[in-house]
This record gives sequence, structure tokens and C-alpha cells, in this order.
Amino acid sequence: MKCIVGLGNPGKKFEQTRHNIGFMIIDELANRKNWKLTKKKFNGLYALEVHNNEKVLLLEPQTYMNLSGESLRPLMDYYDLAVEDVVIIYDELDLPLGKIRLREKGGHGGHNGIRSVIDHLGTKEFKRIRVGIGRPATPMPVPDYVLGSFSKEEKPLVDDVIEKAADACETWLEKPFLEVMNEFNQ
Repeated sequence: MKCIVGLGNPGKKFEQTRHNIGFMIIDELANRKNWKLTKKKFNGLYALEVHNNEKVLLLEPQTYMNLSGESLRPLMDYYDLAVEDVVIIYDELDLPLGKIRLREKGGHGGHNGIRSVIDHLGTKEFKRIRVGIGRPATPMPVPDYVLGSFSKEEKPLVDDVIEKAADACETWLEKPFLEVMNEFNQ
């Protein structure tokens, strides 16, 4: 069984914000596969589907970003998921908009959603897809920036990076993560 988790904040208010790029990618992946996130449990919305005879979970924690681990840990416990079978998708300020970076481990880098995941999993060694949102062009508080919407000019890059990250997820359903890293970390 594999689990793909997109981090974000629940509710209409946050739908198209930079911080919700993880949800956007899960939604794209679900749309491609015609899967529906209709299960509500573990403080999250999720889908349990089958791909090539392997169970696949898609999860969007509904705890708000800073408490993401509170949704993931009970889901992992319930389905007896190993950390090796989970990939987390989240926004990254230190990558330019449109870029993705796949890693097998790392710190939280100041990202509170990842901090929560590390705290609840008890390890920094989990697969992740960091999705670049860039830093603001003009000085502004980070919370205002990440909770802001993408501009009309940014939309083509946003659409492209959502496609790219969803492609990486689909590839991981077929290949080992190291091969996916080699393919997508260009």
C-alpha cells in the first residue's frame, strides 16, 4: 500500500492559496484517476483506491497546515502503513515557482506542516515532494504570502508545476522513489 499526502488548509477561504498547492496536486491526481476523496476519518479527507493491484491512499488532512501530523499518524496506524510507503507534498518558499524537488529525508526548514509530520511520525526520513512557490517580490510577512492567492501572471507556472508533481506521484506508483527522484529532480 502507498499513501500520497498533500498538505494544505481546509475551507473555501484557502482553496487557491500558495499554502494549498499540496491539496491542488492531490485533486489533480484524483481527477486523472477518476478517484474521489469521499472518506472522512482521521481528521482528513481521503480516497482508498487500487492501482496495478496495489492499494493507494490519497489524503488531504483537514486539521489546518500546522497540525497535519495529527491526521497522517492515525491513518498510518489504522492501515498499518510504513513510513517508506508515504510521500508528502507541500509548498516550498525556497524553490522558485514552477520547480519541484523530491527528497527521501530532511528537516522541516521552518515549514510548520512538515514540523507536525516529523513530530507525529518521530522521524525526518520520509519521502517528500517540495513544490516551489518562491518568495514574495516585495517584503511582506511569510504568513500573508503563503496564505495569499497566486496572481494571474503566475497561473501558467502553477498549472505546470501541479502537472509535474502529479506526474511524479503517478511515476512513484510504478517505480522506486530513487528512480522518480532521478527523473524529476532536473
